[in-house]
Amino acid sequence: MEAPDFWDNPEKSQESMKTLKSLKDDLETYHHLKEQYEEIELLIEMGYEENDESVIPEIEETLGNFRETFESIRIRTLLSGEYDKNNAIVTLHAGAGGTESCDWASMLYRMYTRWADKKGYQLEVLDYLDGEEAGIKSVTFQVNGENAYGYLKSEKGVHRLVRISPFNAAGKRQTSFVSCDVMPEIEEDVDVEIRDEDLRIDTYRSSGAGGQHINKTSSAIRITHLPTGIVVQCQNERSQHQNKDKAMQMLRARLYLLKQQENAEKASDIRGEVKEIGWGNQIRSYVLQPYTMVKDHRTNAESGNVDSVLDGNIDLFINAYLRWVSLGQNAQEDQ
Repeated sequence: MEAPDFWDNPEKSQESMKTLKSLKDDLETYHHLKEQYEEIELLIEMGYEENDESVIPEIEETLGNFRETFESIRIRTLLSGEYDKNNAIVTLHAGAGGTESCDWASMLYRMYTRWADKKGYQLEVLDYLDGEEAGIKSVTFQVNGENAYGYLKSEKGVHRLVRISPFNAAGKRQTSFVSCDVMPEIEEDVDVEIRDEDLRIDTYRSSGAGGQHINKTSSAIRITHLPTGIVVQCQNERSQHQNKDKAMQMLRARLYLLKQQENAEKASDIRGEVKEIGWGNQIRSYVLQPYTMVKDHRTNAESGNVDSVLDGNIDLFINAYLRWVSLGQNAQEDQ
């Protein structure tokens, strides 16, 4: 009897094991939620029977945990996109504003690093360019974990910071912008034609943190797709060949998403969320002066605890975005 093809394909087997683990985790979460619900019922019954108000704080704490777990499950059901379960590749670019914008880019990079850590995700830097005086001019990093792209796709757009600049001797309030691009890691071959004559491939010396051969060899790769102007680059791999392979993988993903976007526009004749990102189209504002507030301009979700948000607690905005998309963006805007 021949072995099933399933076992002859290691990649397929690994993907199936991931799916199996995900289903097992979902089942365990369901049982945990059921136990919490039964515990709340029992505590309420005990409180009534014994006329004991001292159980109220315990009920409130258990109910809070129940709501948090239930909300996380509900949000996961909204991750139904083709690549939502995949790893995410995030690129931050500092906008106009010099050192101030580069510092803002480093703050956002720290925010996403903290968020990924809280989620138990692994973060891998693919490309890094320091600012001239401080901060980060640009950084590309990959977030590895289940549903990483499904969550982080909410962050695509322009992020605006308003604060008293620490780099301004006059202490004036200043506005800075950083663009955030997010795409899924697509390992399999996708239906995208890339012609050699449409590519410009440049090599440069690696820079930034990490790597034993930093600034020693021109192993970093930058690929420009001339017809679209899309630029991808990678410097973290051990060889120029590996950096080129990773950059080409990123380019295929970008072009595939662009193709999907164009098809969607033709079908609906609207741009919606896929409109071109410009500095006047910020998705979220982080205001530190004259008041403290983080507000998402798409969903109207907001938080007055800016420090907490910048420390990686952005699930409020991610969840609001997923609900907003599931309900229909235009319908919700009209309400």
